Amino acid sequence: MKHPEIISKMSLEQKASFVSGFDYWHLEEAPELGLPKIMVTDGPHGLRKQNTDKSTSNGIGLGNSVPATCFPPAATSSCSWDPELLRKAGEAMGAECLKEKVSVLLGPGTNIKRSPVCGRNFEYFSEDPFLAGKCSAAIINGIQSKGVGTSLKHFCANSQEAFRMVIDEIIDERTLRETYLPAFEIAIKEAQPWTVMNAYNKINGVYASQNGHTQQEIARGEWGFEGLFVTDWGSSVDRIPGLINGTDLEMPTSGPLNTKKIVAAVQSGELDEAVLDERVDTVVDLIVRSKPALESEHTFSFEEHNEIAARIAEGSMQLLKNDGNILPLKAGQKVAVIGEMAESPRFQGAGSSVINPSNLDNALDNLKALGVDVTYAKGYDKSKNEINEELFAEAEKAAREADVAIVFAGLTEEFEGEGYDRETIEMPSSHNALIEKVALANENTVVVLAGGSVVLMPWLNNVKALLNSGLGGQAGGIAVARILTGAVNPSGKTTETYPKFFEDNPTAGNYPGGPVTSEHRESVFIGYKYYDAADKEVVFPFGFGLSYTTFEYSDLKVSSKSIKDTDTLTVSFKVKNTGNVDGAEIAQLYVADPLFMPSPFKEETRGFWLRTR
Repeated sequence: MKHPEIISKMSLEQKASFVSGFDYWHLEEAPELGLPKIMVTDGPHGLRKQNTDKSTSNGIGLGNSVPATCFPPAATSSCSWDPELLRKAGEAMGAECLKEKVSVLLGPGTNIKRSPVCGRNFEYFSEDPFLAGKCSAAIINGIQSKGVGTSLKHFCANSQEAFRMVIDEIIDERTLRETYLPAFEIAIKEAQPWTVMNAYNKINGVYASQNGHTQQEIARGEWGFEGLFVTDWGSSVDRIPGLINGTDLEMPTSGPLNTKKIVAAVQSGELDEAVLDERVDTVVDLIVRSKPALESEHTFSFEEHNEIAARIAEGSMQLLKNDGNILPLKAGQKVAVIGEMAESPRFQGAGSSVINPSNLDNALDNLKALGVDVTYAKGYDKSKNEINEELFAEAEKAAREADVAIVFAGLTEEFEGEGYDRETIEMPSSHNALIEKVALANENTVVVLAGGSVVLMPWLNNVKALLNSGLGGQAGGIAVARILTGAVNPSGKTTETYPKFFEDNPTAGNYPGGPVTSEHRESVFIGYKYYDAADKEVVFPFGFGLSYTTFEYSDLKVSSKSIKDTDTLTVSFKVKNTGNVDGAEIAQLYVADPLFMPSPFKEETRGFWLRTR
């Protein structure tokens, strides 16, 4: 134990109460022992702290949080493939937590995108565990460098929202080890998050909050996790097995209910008091680690953080099509900007991660500010998935009279969010219809796509260019405008695969399962590993993204053609910008063991990358 001198002074009842929260957002305190009441609150792409000045309750506080910088969510920020930039976002989030006296920010979300229809995919980094782990570690290191903790979540195998409170994820050990655990392993080994949040679901018959295999044997035993396991809010099922199997802190408070159960379990011999002491010790240690940051007042600049958010958005957006180099826009062109999301952007996900942005810009105003000759047509009402003939006619007229038509479309708030999964990967039908109409009216049509998940694009062959802006955070509007005008050269790459048909994805017909079990029959073959192994044609592969310039690769060299398992292999190559404008390139390297995978599948792959300018 790290704090035996404190634990020894606690009564059994006090220890039992200390492994549960004080209320919704605070831990228990013991001023007489030098332990203040600390606050934890939602992230993961910004601070969502309940504004107690305007609230009469101490509940979840959705829709009533203090202003904070809304950074691009993980589904978008991961497309930057830039750990240094993500660390800066973490540092900024940590600074905002210090100002608000928040000791732990609940994030990042690091679950693997098993299926393209998971409702919370916008909150997760990738279908690839290596990339997800590196992004997660970068953010954690940034936040914790400020003396503020993180909560790596949701551990583990939380890849669906349907039946998430009760579903049993049936996963063979190899798939667990190769697909659903590596991102957490990388984050823990490289960043040591102060806390890890367990998931609601079961893993092979055992709830995550009671799973000794994942928490005690793997995370603590194999990876050396030194911090605290906390339940997701309400994921505690049976507190005594939870304590025995590694869950230190139950959130939110369960009042006297579990405190009494714990006391009784110790007195009956069901729970060894030494185990309880270990769990209390991790809670005490979290409070002790949090104290230095609480002892001073802190400030930060919203303007500086907004610029970081803009840089992440600029580096993450992916140019997926650009026929005839229609982008960037040329000086003097008349441009029709069409679609309500140009004026009222979809910039973050929905649910517990919703940030009250300190600032919010949009692409329409920023295009005008950058000198573009713009005519605007609303096109649709984003709160309704219906065709408005009057708005369509206005959009067609604007498109016909312009040199270039830019349609802003994508997934609206009702199409994806925490608590439910999508049924398909269709966009709103009204958005698809609008794009088709505009493309017929103007052959130089560009689509700016918003959303946190992959979608089908039946209109793709009829448009000249496609910019995937994802969910750009509060500064996504200026980022889109800078990319469209060429002030910024796009360099983002996709972090999930875009299939040609929904039925092509490896979980089709087997996801989300339920209501009792979700069987991972696809094994390790999710995302690009499946599409590559099954030789499936896709619309946009994992790691894809265009640029306004061109790059040439040469002199690929491998240090040895014959190596043993313990040898180090060095791969080197040159990357040269052969175009006319400055740009950044993400060079990707995929490593495989061709003897590892049984026929008919090809091989296991693991990616590495280098971002260069």
